[in-house]
Amino acid sequence: MTVSTSRHGRVLVTVMSRPEKRNALNADITAGLDAAMNELEDDPELWCGVLTGGDEVFSAGADLAAGPGAPTERGGLVGLITRRRTKPLIAAVEGYALGGGLELVLCCDLVVASRTATFGLPEVKRGLMPDFGGAFRISRVLPVNVAREMLLTGEPLPADRAERLGFVNMVTEPGSALAGAQALAERICANAPLAVREALAVVNAAVDGDERGSWEASHAAHGRLLGTDDVKEGVAAFFERRPPSWTAR
Repeated sequence: MTVSTSRHGRVLVTVMSRPEKRNALNADITAGLDAAMNELEDDPELWCGVLTGGDEVFSAGADLAAGPGAPTERGGLVGLITRRRTKPLIAAVEGYALGGGLELVLCCDLVVASRTATFGLPEVKRGLMPDFGGAFRISRVLPVNVAREMLLTGEPLPADRAERLGFVNMVTEPGSALAGAQALAERICANAPLAVREALAVVNAAVDGDERGSWEASHAAHGRLLGTDDVKEGVAAFFERRPPSWTAR
C-alpha cells in the first residue's frame, strides 16, 4: 500500500510509503492521497490532518518515468494540489521534499521538519520548471529573493534556514517530525473546530488570492519547455546519472 491512514483521536495521519522510489509521486500515490484527503474532509469526527512520507524521505517529486497519474476530481494533481480544504493540514517532513514533494508541502497549512530535512525545486536541473504550483506559491512562504534562488539554482533549502525564514513552524530531531506534527495538531484540536476552519479560510483567502491566472501562466510555460531539446537532455541525464549538456534549444 503506497498510502496509509491512521486515526489518533481527531487527527488523521496520512503516510506516503514508496521507499524504494523515495516516495516518487505516481498514480497509486495520487489515488491514495485523494482518498485520504476525502476522508479528512468528509468525516465530521476528524478535525485536523498530518501528511508525512515516513522516517526517511517526504517525497523526491513526481515519478519521471511513470508520471503522477491523472488529476482527481476533488484534489486535482496528486489528489491535493488544487483541493479546496476546510480543515488544517500539517506537513511532517523527514529527509527530502523536492519538486512535487515540496509542492505538496506548499499545499499544507503548517510545516514541522526534522533538522535533516531539505526543501527544493530542482526542476531547472532537468530542463523543466515547477508545474504543480511551486513556481508561484513558493514566494508566498519565503522572501521573494529566496524563492527566486530556489527556482533558478534548483538547490535545496535546509530545515534550519527554512525555519529562520518563517516557512517551517518547528524543527525537531531526526525521526521526530511526525510526533511534533501530531503534538501541533492536538494543540489545534483543543480549540473550537468551526472557529479554526473559519479563521483558516480567511487567512488562506488573503494569502492565496485567485490563482487562475497563475495556473494559466505556469501551464503555458511548462508546455513550452516540454518541446525543447534541453528537457529531453535533462531527463536522459537524470536516468543515466550524468551531468546534462544544455544547448538552449
